[in-house]
Formats: sequence, C-alpha cells, structure tokens
Amino acid sequence: MGIKGLTKIINKESPDAINTEQLYKLSGKTVAIDTSLFLYKYLMNVRYNGKNLKTKNMKCTSHISGIFYKTILYLSLNITPIYIFDGKPPEEKSELIKDRKNKANKAKTELKSVDNEKDKLKYEKQSIRITKEHIDDIKKLLDLMGVKYLHMDGEAEAIASELCRINYVDYVVTEDMDTMAFGCPKLIRSCLDKSIKRNDFISVINLEQITKNLKITHDKFIDLCILCGCDYCSNIPKIGQVKALQIIKNYNTIEDFINSKHTYKIPENYIEKFNSAKKLFTQYYDKLDPSKLNFVQKEKNIPELIKYLVDDCEISNSRVQNSIKKIHNNYSN
Repeated sequence: MGIKGLTKIINKESPDAINTEQLYKLSGKTVAIDTSLFLYKYLMNVRYNGKNLKTKNMKCTSHISGIFYKTILYLSLNITPIYIFDGKPPEEKSELIKDRKNKANKAKTELKSVDNEKDKLKYEKQSIRITKEHIDDIKKLLDLMGVKYLHMDGEAEAIASELCRINYVDYVVTEDMDTMAFGCPKLIRSCLDKSIKRNDFISVINLEQITKNLKITHDKFIDLCILCGCDYCSNIPKIGQVKALQIIKNYNTIEDFINSKHTYKIPENYIEKFNSAKKLFTQYYDKLDPSKLNFVQKEKNIPELIKYLVDDCEISNSRVQNSIKKIHNNYSN
C-alpha cells in the first residue's frame, strides 16, 4: 500500500523534490532494488498474448525475463544493482498480509468461474503471490550474473533505505513511497511525468528537499506518513493527506491531537498502533553494519547464464546474446 496520498502532498507542496532524469546519468552509482516489488510487476506484466511466459514444461519465466533485462540495463549503463529480498515481515503487518492472501484466494476462486479473457486476466493478476520458487529462480539468475543480493529478516524497502541513509548505496529503486518514511534520502521510481513517454526517464525523489519545503523535521515527516495511512497503521477515517499535514504542523505530538477537541472517530488502540509504526520506520537507524551483513555475490558465469536462460527458461538465444553484448567490456567470463 505504501503511504496514502504522499505523492500528492509532494507534488503540491514540494514539486522541486521530484527530479526527472535519464537513467544513464546514474552511471557509476550503486542502487538497492526492492526485489519483491519488481517480481510482482513482472509476473503481472511480462506476458505474450496476455499470458505469462512459460516453458514447454509450464514453468513460469516472466519474472526471470523481467529481472534479467532490468539487470542488463543497469549494468550496461555502469550502474551497480544490489537486490534486496523481503525476509520475515513484522507482526504489525500480519493483518495486511492476511487480507492480501484472502484477496488472492478469492481471485483464484473467481478465475475458475469466468469465461471472457478480460476477466480471466484480471483475476489471474489479482491471484499472484510470490513463492519460494520465484525467489530461488531470481537468486540463481543473480548468482550466474555475478550480481550482489541480500536476504535477511525484515522488509526490503526498510533495509534498502537504511543502506542508502548510511551511504552504502546511492539510491533505492522501488515504487513504494513508504521507503521515504524509512529514511531513504533518494528514491528512484518510474517517471511520474506522464507527458514523457520514453521509458529511459525516471523520477528521483529527494527526502531532504521534501522536509525542507514542508518545514518539518524528519521525525515529523514520519508522523505525517503514519497519519496519512500506512501498512502498519490505517488512517483515521475522514482524515486525508491535506488534513494530516495540517495536524502535523499544528500539534507537537499525535497524542496532543487525539486529546484535543475534534469530531473524528479515532480507531481502537490507534495511539499504540501509531507508536508501533513509528518504531518500525526507525528500526534500522544506525543498526546495520554492511560489513556484517550476509551479502551474496558469486563469480559470474556467462556460459552457464546463457544455458540457463536459453535451455532452461527457453528465452530466445539471439535476445540473450544481444543483451549480454550490451554490457560494458569488463563484464565477461
């Protein structure tokens, strides 16, 4: 879900915090990638005639193809990707995860009863859940490509944000705006300027510029994100992003607002959930030492990579070969 309405707040109150740039300008930089988000994206959207890419043995390869070409693009531009996998989520997210599973199961049931292709595609996409097999597929791909990744307990965007905050990476690549609440200084997402149709443009969102323009501290910014509504704490009914910003600026703490004279119906245990969410958004501050994290990076193996993609995944040999040719000269076996 991310943060409800945060992009609208930034567009209105801090538009200069969003810079539109061509991807090649990140040459020489290192980016942490929120892997699960892109797994979902490719499982939903990398298709042929409306269907997932599959081998003759019916193994889905849409996610493998998507991550391969994304990685090739970064490497060809001299951008170093580090993939971060989701680990065990916090207990505070259990209700949301349960709801997502229920929706996916409901979609699977609906899928069995529809006949037209449009509805089939809709329910099939809604039923997608990432499995261990999907994760293992991508780890094998990254191992063969010699690309670094990290898989530890916790949410990928939280870990990636802290790695960026401590300057281990230069940017975080994701579409989830809650990354900003975790303290990510620079977030990269797909281009928000819809007038630009080229796919080599990106939006870079600067957290420091946002807090400067909003005239609030980062601590207050976290409060704003939670009050808008996030994965760990739902918003107060009838309080949208505009009202949330007013409250944050007018009251020292959320408790001050709750105890003030207002007409809003406060959800049960809201203060507890709010404070718990705030702890989660700061849980990794100065607690990640990259030298002690179990990053995985194996020696690249181009012949085995080609074999895996062409023979096992049945991706076009010419497309694989041409993609690898795009890589800079030092990417060779």
